[in-house]
Amino acid sequence: MFEERRRRRAVRRVRAGDGRPLRRFRWWQLPGRALFELALTEDHGRTVRYDVDVRHWQNQSSGNVKAQLYRDGRLHAESKIPAVFPVPGGGTIEVAMSGFGIKRCHHVAADGAERQLTPHPASAEGRRARLDRDHPALSRWIGLCSLSALLVGVGLLVLQIAEPVSEIPPVAARVGSFESPVRLPLWLNIALGAATAMASVERALRLRYHWLLDGAAN
Repeated sequence: MFEERRRRRAVRRVRAGDGRPLRRFRWWQLPGRALFELALTEDHGRTVRYDVDVRHWQNQSSGNVKAQLYRDGRLHAESKIPAVFPVPGGGTIEVAMSGFGIKRCHHVAADGAERQLTPHPASAEGRRARLDRDHPALSRWIGLCSLSALLVGVGLLVLQIAEPVSEIPPVAARVGSFESPVRLPLWLNIALGAATAMASVERALRLRYHWLLDGAAN
């Protein structure tokens, strides 16, 4: 029920586009632009191309990041993120971001079936997908390193939170105080923080997101 209300609010945020053409992806936009595409066969049998364009450099904290939906190369609609764009056939295209990049860009059919949109080959997400396709073993190794970095980061975060919480008098009286067995020097804390941030960026390039692992790194 809550999810359905959230979707309805997102649909109400959608505004009609002005028909401007989709701009070509340039190499210098790699750090700041995500572009995904979808070929969708509509009810009358015609195949229509949809593109979702998101500019990362907009200030996420202000809530002004927008997703733009292009239909056959022309701006069809736009919305603040998280965005839910209705498309013919009763489905939607859903777009959401984390603090490190796109975490969701999927077509959801009327029957609930989902498929991820295809990243543009020139985008950072498209290059990561090509690495996975051309070098699957290396891709799996990189993904495992990212997951390991986040697991270590979450574990250390739990230890750091547990110690001050255990010093609260009612908690200490019930369960006793807790002293973290891990004491890291400042330089190592900084290095681990950088590693977890890089791991979350790498996972965002694959549209992987977990509320605990990636959310804790925000």
